[in-house]
Amino acid sequence: MNDRRFRLLGIPLLSLLIVLLSGAEQLHSWPDFLVSWGISLLFTTVLWVGTLALWSTLRQRFPDVRQTARRLWWVALATVLYTAVGTTALTALLQLAMPQYFSLRPWRLLSQIEFNLIPAVFVLLVYESRYFFEQWTLNVRRAEQLARAHERAQLEALQQQLDPHFLFNTLNTLSALIEPGNEPAQQFVEQLADVYRYVLLSRERPTVPLREELAFVEAYVALQKARLRDNLQVHVAVPAALLDQHIAPLSVQLLIENALKHNEASRQHPLHVQVGATADGWLRVRNARRARGLSLNPSTGLGLRNIRERYALLAPAQPVQVHASDHEFAVQLPLLPAATLPGTRTAVANPYSLTT
Repeated sequence: MNDRRFRLLGIPLLSLLIVLLSGAEQLHSWPDFLVSWGISLLFTTVLWVGTLALWSTLRQRFPDVRQTARRLWWVALATVLYTAVGTTALTALLQLAMPQYFSLRPWRLLSQIEFNLIPAVFVLLVYESRYFFEQWTLNVRRAEQLARAHERAQLEALQQQLDPHFLFNTLNTLSALIEPGNEPAQQFVEQLADVYRYVLLSRERPTVPLREELAFVEAYVALQKARLRDNLQVHVAVPAALLDQHIAPLSVQLLIENALKHNEASRQHPLHVQVGATADGWLRVRNARRARGLSLNPSTGLGLRNIRERYALLAPAQPVQVHASDHEFAVQLPLLPAATLPGTRTAVANPYSLTT
């Protein structure tokens, strides 16, 4: 519903209804009726517009569904105070023109404030009900989109993945064939198995604890360093208090992979990637920008778009933030509380801070 059209229709109709319900003495003549309607229109406009402004401000301050009770308490208090102040100010103004009809005596003023609270509460109920219905509709749509995305991911997994038992058995066989003294090769195979196991398990979960994602990143980076050595430097420093927060699976790994794909990682110019957390609950992944001289895989933007779409469903109020300059590229992912996410689980505590 268009709010401007709603106000243009609602304010005159509500003011007219107030006149019709307030008494029959205003209906004796057209001049009396028009004057009463004009006064009612003035009060209704001031109360409607002011109450709407207060409600909109508090809705922005407390937008979350979990904050509904707090928002309603503040709205109720603000509405009572605004109605009292607005009624007193308008009554004092109208007393100058029509002192016989308007009085500033406390009992008369209190009665007028109580009467004016009725349309103010009506306006609040209309807007709060509409906002609640919009939020409910949005949550239903998000749940349906998440369900469809989950079903699509499961179908793709069934179509594309090898039998995990076959791969794990093959990796175990390969590990057994490696000479006992070749510890780097043994470690490489184990890390490869860890990476594949995490990819399979995370497909069924919309989010994972941050500690699990960082442990996976450690194994992934170790595989990359087997090829790149010190040309790749990934520095992870996340406070232990944030490790139980949740994140979309494979999102950090995908950002590191994009950094490797589009930037030089050489002995002369090692690629440095930093993973840290901000004070307001965001995970920040950033790297210096140094374009590769020849890229066989031009950027399609699909990886970053995938992350943005997933977070648009998981946390629409906290979209992924991208900061790009000539010298640095950074992406900030919101850390999500586990209590608000269905189908998630928290791993065993393990303080995590590493430099790979």
